[in-house]
Amino acid sequence: MTTLSLLELFLIAIGVSMDAFAVAVCKGLSLKKNNIKNALIVALYFGIFQAGMPLIGYLLGVQFQDSIGFIDHWIAFILLGAIGLSMIKEAKDACERTDDSLCFKTMSVLAIATSIDALAVGVTFAFLKANIISSVLFIGIITFSFSFLGVKIGNVFGFKYKSKAEMLGGIILILMAFKILLDHLGIISF
Repeated sequence: MTTLSLLELFLIAIGVSMDAFAVAVCKGLSLKKNNIKNALIVALYFGIFQAGMPLIGYLLGVQFQDSIGFIDHWIAFILLGAIGLSMIKEAKDACERTDDSLCFKTMSVLAIATSIDALAVGVTFAFLKANIISSVLFIGIITFSFSFLGVKIGNVFGFKYKSKAEMLGGIILILMAFKILLDHLGIISF
């Protein structure tokens, strides 16, 4: 069984929050009125959804944990690696245009779209037997913080940092995937 250290959890939280950060930067670009209230709204949506999706993924993953425990490390490797590669690919795309609406429908769609990868990470958490409560709280808080910052950065600097953030998130998740696999195979252990 592989368990996650606090540092590993922190790195995964940063990795999955980068999509939300990138969209928050774009949202910051589109907002005509950049104030703390608007940044908090964006951050709350992204933080709550990023925390909720791994919980759902975990609950789904626990259902299959015993029957596929002998390959759980491979599943974690593939899921985290695929999410990381997808984020790197998205980093090369242009900043998607977002409108300045903060209505429930608009923000829910954006929050779901940016948190789908967190659902897969939640499945991985089930296989790794991670403490799900601390994991989702950690992810939610990190995502909230990065999203709040993203709105502010987007409004001030534009989408200069969007692709760099997604690229970094992807690289972190790929490195974590390899670390989990190598740790399971007994090649490294830290």
